[in-house]
Amino acid sequence: MVHLDPIWTFIFAFFFTFQPFLILSIRSFPNEHVGNGGFGFMEAPEYRNGVDCEALTKKSTLSSCDASLVHIAMTIDSEYLRGSMAVVNSVLRHATCPENVFFHFIADEFDPVSPRVLTRLVRSIFPSLNFKVYIFREDVINLISSSIRQSLENPLNYARNYLGDILDPCVTRVIYLDSDIVLVDDIGKLWKIRLSNNRVIGAPEYCHANFTNYFSGEFWSDPILSNVFGSRDPCYFNTGVMVMNLDKWREGNYRRKIENWMEIQRSRRIYELGSLPPFLLVFGGDVEPIHHRWNQHGLGGDNVRGSCRSLHPGPVSLLHWSGKGKPWVRLDEKRPCPLDYLWEPYDLYKPNQNGLVGIGRWTAGV
Repeated sequence: MVHLDPIWTFIFAFFFTFQPFLILSIRSFPNEHVGNGGFGFMEAPEYRNGVDCEALTKKSTLSSCDASLVHIAMTIDSEYLRGSMAVVNSVLRHATCPENVFFHFIADEFDPVSPRVLTRLVRSIFPSLNFKVYIFREDVINLISSSIRQSLENPLNYARNYLGDILDPCVTRVIYLDSDIVLVDDIGKLWKIRLSNNRVIGAPEYCHANFTNYFSGEFWSDPILSNVFGSRDPCYFNTGVMVMNLDKWREGNYRRKIENWMEIQRSRRIYELGSLPPFLLVFGGDVEPIHHRWNQHGLGGDNVRGSCRSLHPGPVSLLHWSGKGKPWVRLDEKRPCPLDYLWEPYDLYKPNQNGLVGIGRWTAGV
């Protein structure tokens, strides 16, 4: 049972705490509906750098190789487009140097909304955004096994496995973000976190979780498979927020290591979730621990019912609606969880002139 009073207390305190920051850190422009294919999204405010930001290279088209950039990789598709645009809006709103943030969007070539149309749409919502759209053509579908929730079988969930191949070779470090989060802190702080001891990824760990539950009894009963952890002491971590050293990823051929476990899963059924367990198998016990404030996850509830959840104790820099329930769906259906109201201010999708809400109306016809 959710106790509303403490949650509402947090929500009011949250907005009063961040309101001065929001006023001082952006230029305010009247939002207007994006016309001619904008599909009801509003144009975002234009976010500008603070005085202490590192200068960008003076070029008409900014290269992703510029050394001053903060690189963020995300997937983008018609189903989660509304969430993705909220992520971008939240990152820019709270960034000290928003012009130094470069977004790498991974799109499915077979999406009902083509990558070309998605590119045009992103540009119409964020006219000055530094970004690039890549087409995900990996034959990963032959490696995907069934999961406890059909959405977890979407090939784009596996795009993070291929970032070392997809992104430009000059991009040696990237922050991967899911499309169901919002930032409420400066992304630059997360970017500066050091990966020690030659670690390839950094993420908040949750060592209180029962790690054995993420794999089947067949896995744990097989001495060869279960010995993969060896002397490592693995903890659960959520792959929706990761700092990744792409140089070491490429050198260690971690794409192939993850694919090896996916191939075993196809024949042995050693886990039930989708793209997460292979990451746990490869990196569990060898992750750079990042403060939990950077992934307050599970706000979407469990994978079956999507029930309302409260925040974990402690400070908050990133809110993550992992799980079945998504805030934009629950808000549209007039059954929001209390914390969904923290996502709403970053939503750039508004009803069109006919008062119709929902991206699903236009995806099939584009």
